Amino acid sequence: MKKIVCILAFLVVLVSCNKDKYNNNNPFLPNYSFSMDVDKNLPLYSGLQNPGNAVKVYPVNGPVKGVIIFNTGSGYKAYDGSCPNQEITTCSALTYNSTNAVCPCDNASYNMYTGVAPGKEYPLKEYRTEVIGTVVRVYN
Repeated sequence: MKKIVCILAFLVVLVSCNKDKYNNNNPFLPNYSFSMDVDKNLPLYSGLQNPGNAVKVYPVNGPVKGVIIFNTGSGYKAYDGSCPNQEITTCSALTYNSTNAVCPCDNASYNMYTGVAPGKEYPLKEYRTEVIGTVVRVYN
C-alpha cells in the first residue's frame, strides 16, 4: 500500500511540472508586461530575414532601452536592450554588432546565441518569441 501511495505522489509531482515556466528575473531590470509584432517584410526590419542579423525596437510599455531581436538561423531570440549586470543608467543601453551585444558601461560582450558574457553573473534578459508567417511576436 505504501508503494502505491509513493508512486501516486511521484506521478502527481511529475504531471504538475510545466516546461513553459519561463524565468527571466533579474534584480537590475524590471519585469515589463508587453507584446509587439515585428513584420520582417517591412524595410526597417528586413535585416531579420538573414541569420546572424539583429534589430533594436522600442515597444510601447516595454523595456526603456528597447528590445534586441536576433535571427539565430533556426529561430529568433529577443533580449532586453539594457545591460543585465547593473542598474539602468544613461550608459546601460546595449549596442550590437554581428553576434554580440556590448554593454558600453563595462565593455562586457554578450553572445546573442547564448545570452552569456564571460565572468558576468546575469545573462541577457530574454523574452519569448513566436513566428507567425512573416511576423515575429515578442512578448513577456
